[in-house]
Amino acid sequence: MLPPFGWSALTQWQFSPVVSAFAAVAVLLYGWGVVRVARRHPARPWPAWRTAMFAAGIAVIVLATQSGIGVYDNLLYWDHMVQHLMLIMVAPPLLIFGQPITLLLHASRNPVHTWAKRALRSPVVKFLTWPVFGAAAYALTVMGAHLTSVANLVEHNQTARGAEHAIFLIVGYLFFLPILGKEPIRWRLSYPVRFVVLVLIMPVDTFTGLVLGYGTPSSPGIPTGPRPAWAPSPISDLHLGGAVMWVGGDALMFALMMLVFLMWSTDERAALSGHGWFERARRENLAALVGSHGLPASEGAANGGNVRSDRGGIDDDDHLAAYNAYLARLNRQHERDG
Repeated sequence: MLPPFGWSALTQWQFSPVVSAFAAVAVLLYGWGVVRVARRHPARPWPAWRTAMFAAGIAVIVLATQSGIGVYDNLLYWDHMVQHLMLIMVAPPLLIFGQPITLLLHASRNPVHTWAKRALRSPVVKFLTWPVFGAAAYALTVMGAHLTSVANLVEHNQTARGAEHAIFLIVGYLFFLPILGKEPIRWRLSYPVRFVVLVLIMPVDTFTGLVLGYGTPSSPGIPTGPRPAWAPSPISDLHLGGAVMWVGGDALMFALMMLVFLMWSTDERAALSGHGWFERARRENLAALVGSHGLPASEGAANGGNVRSDRGGIDDDDHLAAYNAYLARLNRQHERDG
């Protein structure tokens, strides 16, 4: 029997050959790519913070499966739920911020480079990275793994448990890739759409957590088998797991929403191109203000600028010149009326 879950859990580790091999290969390949980019483009090396994000994502996978969290997941259902949240909502965003696909394209040469580009443009990859597919896969995975007989299978079959961990990681990566990533995939979502997708998918975690929180002794996945005296009862453990999914899942999703909002507000390209909703609304409002008074372009040019910029939009300098001309015109009209 394991000791009570607490600080002593930090010393409890288990070795998983599959996870260890995956982590080692992923880190080595990513490091190879970073070195290749540094050699080929010494003036523009691969950003260190992206390397740190990718390494952190691999570390989260190792912690979720081989540390005390992985050791106790067969015994404590709430710990099992913490593990799932780490694999589907924490590790994938970190790996996505590492941009391994972009790194591969920068570091590789033909024929690997050509193969990678063809794979990204293939119908299979387009479908797998389709936001609708990602959202559906996320919902089915979360609810199917916890609210159906799959939960009973995973509890008694270690192979199925390992496959479940891999599915959680892959589904999380595919779902969050078009929302948080900047990889060269087919889908480019606007920031409002990204935000809305996260809002719409949050009830999946809430619903699953509530169902588990009010579960009965006959609910799927309820812990069975011998339990130490310090462990909660099976039904209490199930309810704790539901609380982890509900509170923890919603908290993580809300944090990702705030992250999308931060990315939206700091996206300089969206602001400069007028694609940001706030910037676009500001420009349209100023254009309407100046244009509604029939300010001719020549009058704006006489005061130091044009109403329209050469890029087809209205930039800040042009707006300032046009607005100054507008004020001057109002002043002349006031003098004539006086």
